[in-house]
Amino acid sequence: MNRILKTTVIAAAVMGVVGVAQARDQVRIVGSSTVYPFASYVAEEFGATTDFPTPVIESTGSGGGARLFCNGIGEGTPDITNASRRMKPSEFERCVENGVTDITEAFIGYDGIAFAQSNENDAMDVTLEQIFLALAAQVPVDGELVDNPYTQWNEIDDSLPAREIAVYGPPTTSGTRDAFEELVMEAASEEMDAYGGEGYTDIRTDGAFIDAGENDNLIVQRLAENTEAFGIFGYSFLEENSDSLMGSSIDGVAPTPDAIGSGEYPVSRSMFFYVKNQHADEVPAMNEYANLFMSEQMIGDLGYLKGIGLIPAPEDLRAEARSAVENHETLELADLK
Repeated sequence: MNRILKTTVIAAAVMGVVGVAQARDQVRIVGSSTVYPFASYVAEEFGATTDFPTPVIESTGSGGGARLFCNGIGEGTPDITNASRRMKPSEFERCVENGVTDITEAFIGYDGIAFAQSNENDAMDVTLEQIFLALAAQVPVDGELVDNPYTQWNEIDDSLPAREIAVYGPPTTSGTRDAFEELVMEAASEEMDAYGGEGYTDIRTDGAFIDAGENDNLIVQRLAENTEAFGIFGYSFLEENSDSLMGSSIDGVAPTPDAIGSGEYPVSRSMFFYVKNQHADEVPAMNEYANLFMSEQMIGDLGYLKGIGLIPAPEDLRAEARSAVENHETLELADLK
């Protein structure tokens, strides 16, 4: 793009009249830190095997990615956002309000949330309820909700070791955090009378839970430094660091690919990316990248991404998801409810 045209586009954007993406070769991607390793692998392969440059990917968390993606169409907005949970109806509605009205959802497979520690320790298997009681902001004591008093695991259950409760986890912008709150916090508390039959998801802020940012690799590093602590992150990071970390069984089920793919592991989730179809004409590489990502070469039973921790979906679901991307099927609000 020449300097005069670029200046004109910037001026128009400031005036709020730019409605389409400006033509470019490089795909811009934001979103989930959990999906990031898979998207990065596809991006590198795409850059190496096509005439297009390698896409630019920013790890912003699922929530942060959705905000950027839904800011509108045109220069300065991403083409694709990755998510380690499904887009929320409220996010979709914000997209529509900002003119992002043609979105395709791409389901890529499964991941589990690991509750992991340094393998210098003995294995410590836990239940959903024990994790909840360690991390909830308020817990029931003698029938009343009180600020969480637990500082060591054995105070929750004497079968657990006398270790300080210290858990590194994702921030509120992360899809991993959303999934953890739903699959662990809410699931463990919805049957507890003290919470009135409703799931409770508030996480304590007194230092037992440490917000470690969007980069799951930083959590892995911190577990090497603080071997008493636990970390919450996607299974792919556990697989990648199996020489130094071990994952806890949750409710008696170990985090394995088979258990995650079958749903037996209680903290399993689906992973997605979302394509802004209104950028397709100006960013021709976008659909080619999306199709490569959805290929059997990447997400199949023998695909490359399985080797770095992706749990492939059954063949029929892969075929359905691939068809949706190839045909640019438009996501509807009703699909998310």
